[in-house]
Amino acid sequence: MAMVKNESLARTVMFICFGTAILSVAIHWRITTTQGQFKKPTSTVVSRPGDVYTGSLGETAFGASTPPAKTSHRASQTKSSVIESHNNADTVNQNVALTTNTPQKSQKNTSSGEEKKSIFSQIFQQNKSSNQSGSNQKQVVVDLSDRRTYVYQGDLVVASYPIAVGKKGWETPQGTFVVDDMQHDPIWRHPITGKVFPAGSDSPLGERWIGFWSDGRNQIGFHGTPDVHLLGTAISHGCLRMRNSDVRLLYDQVGIGTTVVVRE
Repeated sequence: MAMVKNESLARTVMFICFGTAILSVAIHWRITTTQGQFKKPTSTVVSRPGDVYTGSLGETAFGASTPPAKTSHRASQTKSSVIESHNNADTVNQNVALTTNTPQKSQKNTSSGEEKKSIFSQIFQQNKSSNQSGSNQKQVVVDLSDRRTYVYQGDLVVASYPIAVGKKGWETPQGTFVVDDMQHDPIWRHPITGKVFPAGSDSPLGERWIGFWSDGRNQIGFHGTPDVHLLGTAISHGCLRMRNSDVRLLYDQVGIGTTVVVRE
């Protein structure tokens, strides 16, 4: 009877031990399986700035950079298709922001610069036009005592020519006048006899006529002459005689409306 009880107890202990062993194996397997599930994603998470993130598709983190020793073969292949950035991964976002804003700043500065340039250009053009209008304003001054004609551009004398002036009784009128008549190869009518002389270099009026005074019947102006030996004298009927070469130059330097000042 005692032997039967001992055998029953031994079997019970055996079943308990066997069950415990099976339970331990099952728990161990479960723990191992669970740890494996958690370890796999852990190896793919970026743990430090600058490391390359390689997910399930082998993608490289945009804008990141990794020293060559830490870059896998697969990651290095992917890196060739990614835009390079600065080596300091902590400043990637700042660099991207600055790069994005740069065109806007450039456009703003360019626009401001163009506006300033436009304003300065307008001022410059106005000043230039004003200066040109003043500097290009020509005036002819006849000095009867010097028997010379001076061409002024502003305050600067740009030309001077010898002349013959009106003789006694036919003095050249003094005052301020304007050019009102200009002719190539003029025809001259003698104021006393009324004889008409044809145009030409041998004409008493020469090759050009620049009139600035008239009483309604007679006219006075600059003209050429074949008698160049009489220049510097008072010999004309009030006109101002010049060499043909000089009167051609004067003709090109003046225009209708140019001021003519005649003084002693």
